[in-house]
Amino acid sequence: MVDSYLNRLPTSWELPCCDDTPVDNEDQNFLPNFLLFLLESIWAKRLDWFFGADMAIYHTTGVNPRVPVVPDGFLSLGVERRKKSGSRSSYVVWEENGIVPTFVLEVVSQTYGGEYDKKMEIYAKLNVLYYVVYNPNFWKRDQHQPLEVYKLVDNFYQLQIGEPFWMQEVGLGIGKGINSNGGLQREVLYWYNQQSSRYQTAEELLTQYRQQFGELPGS
Repeated sequence: MVDSYLNRLPTSWELPCCDDTPVDNEDQNFLPNFLLFLLESIWAKRLDWFFGADMAIYHTTGVNPRVPVVPDGFLSLGVERRKKSGSRSSYVVWEENGIVPTFVLEVVSQTYGGEYDKKMEIYAKLNVLYYVVYNPNFWKRDQHQPLEVYKLVDNFYQLQIGEPFWMQEVGLGIGKGINSNGGLQREVLYWYNQQSSRYQTAEELLTQYRQQFGELPGS
């Protein structure tokens, strides 16, 4: 019966890759990709994870499996780093052995997108373990904190305390930090280790090396 139902579901090739909703601030694109590129360095040798940025997630816990939810970023564990057929155009849960994302990130923009109610309900039904809302500009308007980490407990999200917050099941912490690049500084989200030390980008490590030892050998 279950196999028959799955056989009737559309494939990733038949489904749109996104919902075509334009972002209305730079952070919604930059921050998830910053986390992705950092993770590619941290987990360079691991092939059992996938991080999607502004990618549609198709699932069967909503009204219609053809209607996706599109978070700003998400992390799935225990899946192929790259599909054998190539890059994913979208994340289709029934093509990922039923594995749903463990971590989802939403960045709040000027146009409120239901991050604290509608989307929270969707992710809870989808069984996403960690739901993170980053709201650096409009947190006072929304009467929330700039960064909130929620954990799914008994089918409901509970706000977690502490920053950076260590996500045991993910093996990473999440928290704010200042990134300097090209003479510009901006607040971003970083991955942290269990000792609450943030993972550095390749550029930061290179700068640190040059400050300690001078130019790289052979440069």
